[in-house]
Amino acid sequence: MSNVTLKQQIIAASQQVGIDKIGFTTAADFEHLRAGLVKQKADGHTTGFEHQNLDERLNPSLIFDDPKTLISIALAYPAKLKGRAPRTGLKRGQFARASWGEDYHFILDDHLAALINAIKNLLPEDNDIRFKPMVDTGELIDVAVAQRAGVGFIGKNGLLITPEFGSYVYLGEIVTNLELAPDEPMTSQCGNCTRCIDACPPRALMGNGQLNGQRCLSYQTQTKGEMPDEFRPLIRNVIYGCDICQVVCPFNRGVDNHLHERMEPDVERVRPELTPMLAMTNREFKASFGSMAGSWRGKKPLQRNAIIALANLNDTSAVPKLLEVIEKDPRPLIRATAAYAVGRLSQPGNTAIVDFLRAAYETERDSGTDAQLLQEYVRAIDRIS
Repeated sequence: MSNVTLKQQIIAASQQVGIDKIGFTTAADFEHLRAGLVKQKADGHTTGFEHQNLDERLNPSLIFDDPKTLISIALAYPAKLKGRAPRTGLKRGQFARASWGEDYHFILDDHLAALINAIKNLLPEDNDIRFKPMVDTGELIDVAVAQRAGVGFIGKNGLLITPEFGSYVYLGEIVTNLELAPDEPMTSQCGNCTRCIDACPPRALMGNGQLNGQRCLSYQTQTKGEMPDEFRPLIRNVIYGCDICQVVCPFNRGVDNHLHERMEPDVERVRPELTPMLAMTNREFKASFGSMAGSWRGKKPLQRNAIIALANLNDTSAVPKLLEVIEKDPRPLIRATAAYAVGRLSQPGNTAIVDFLRAAYETERDSGTDAQLLQEYVRAIDRIS
């Protein structure tokens, strides 16, 4: 069997196992990206979520013996909900689209495994072909692989944009010693458009396909400590991720694909009521959000974000619950964030709440709470007083 025929059969097999787009490129290095990535780190623009060994990120030969081909796959995910969450009188938060449905890492893992199995069935039994699948937790830079494999182009927002599905795609790749003809890389089609750059509230996009990850709202929703003041109003009611640079992209206009049942969002989960989240147990959290990609950092960041969202939504009805959090929650960060929200939501001159916060401040101070967290109580008292 010729390699051309084999490649065609692999493409057909990818469609049979539910892969929406596939591309092929050589296993040559990505050294041309090194200078930009080194500068990004030196400028303090990385998040720490990246694979830490830069050499391995750029050189497939360091993570696989004698690689010949990189196979890139894309799975399209939904961009719109099919229904609305019921009105219950409680304010709701929202998860970004990329975390709707089941955790995409598991979905990609299953599709990559199915593709590898299909390729093996196309090969003679006595072969020495090997495969290494990975998603965005692996070493390689998935958007760089996908762009060189012709799956799409890298937009000014740093995301891969496909002609068929816009940027609403999950990416995975396979390193293999099977040699297949590479596809043509796709060049940028952004032109002079700067909509994503202009729409990014914290100005995280650099304009060259890179971003200052520390300023990205998606990153800010995933941190575990205090969220800096600057970003709190900017997240609005989003408790995980950020979609703004995708929503405004012309290539995403009218794009909404519902091709995979496992990606279908549960409206109640992706638009959760905020107040009930404040007292959620670990078991309840796992039951509600454990299957979603947005749960990977655990309960605390989402609860912190939910409290900030209540303040952004001006939900004064949440104040009693927030006072309860200050009184009973065992975590200083969550108590301090609740104090911040109470300060935002309470009417000036409410002496009862001021007295409550002063007592809480004294308790925190006596227990040795961090000075930065103590400042939240001071600011809340000042706002209301």
